[in-house]
Amino acid sequence: MSRILPVVLSFVALQCVASAQWERQHSGTDASLRGVHAVNASIAWASGTDGTVLRTTDGGEHWQKCAVPPDSDKLDFRGVWAWDAQVAVVMSSGPGEQSRVYRTNDGCTHWSEERRNPYKDGFWDAIAYRTPEDAELIGDPVNGRFYHEVLRTGRGWKVDPRFCKATPEEGAFAASNSSLVVFENGELLLGTGGKSGAHVLLASGDECQTISVPLAGGNESSGVFSLAFRDRQHGMAVGGDYKKPAQSDGTAAWTEDGGLHWTASVKPPHGYRSAVAWDKRAKVWIAVGANGTDISRDDGKTWMPLDDGNWNALSLPYVVGPDGRIGRASSLPSH
Repeated sequence: MSRILPVVLSFVALQCVASAQWERQHSGTDASLRGVHAVNASIAWASGTDGTVLRTTDGGEHWQKCAVPPDSDKLDFRGVWAWDAQVAVVMSSGPGEQSRVYRTNDGCTHWSEERRNPYKDGFWDAIAYRTPEDAELIGDPVNGRFYHEVLRTGRGWKVDPRFCKATPEEGAFAASNSSLVVFENGELLLGTGGKSGAHVLLASGDECQTISVPLAGGNESSGVFSLAFRDRQHGMAVGGDYKKPAQSDGTAAWTEDGGLHWTASVKPPHGYRSAVAWDKRAKVWIAVGANGTDISRDDGKTWMPLDDGNWNALSLPYVVGPDGRIGRASSLPSH
């Protein structure tokens, strides 16, 4: 679904004092960055508009501007997935052939095109990998079903024509490459939105459940934009209406049964949120969006604002946004 799409943070709330700092890093680009994937604290990749791919191998002290993949200088790379400093994949989102997948095996000196959307009305939203040769790719509905391709070791890419049916005017969002969760048991969870409302689709084998989520919905700019789980049962959905970034109602919901039931946050983030992640060390949820950052210490029931920065995507300890913005969390929230 089309679509998106120096900060020092502190707050005092309840009996807990917490502080966080996104240390701005020099990216060397003014591209809008929509994708980020941290392999670890030292190695990370970022991607965005105009065929932009960046890489750091020293914790963000330096960001290298990668070679532009072939014929992609006009593409918008909404997703990036990496395994080390040498091997990575980027996914572009756009109508028809503007949705593509490229891979590098030599630290982004050279790229090869792996896939190109075969449907002129298609639009790819998210890609997720279990291993470098085992992946799931999701796109907006084609012929009444969400587009789904799978990559399997030794068998290459293959279109799955039996994936989840879509309700009228339903789609997914390519805001941060985090609307799709792939579980170890093979199940997929996809966040959607549109005029039919906010949902998650839980796919297992040939079965697919459509589950309502109490987030903003009812128009093409609202729904579930990002999903994350800290374990198989406890997860978070964030989103809202990206055309109303300051509206806080319907921006977060939580589950404690693996996504079968969702409950709206009592105190939601202070605006639309495009990405959410669990920080294992600090034991907090962090959500970012066009008007700032929020955290939750109680599994999404209440959220507390940290900053009013403009961010698109999150892969801790890194966050990225428009105009080449990259931040690194030097001091994540703690009690």
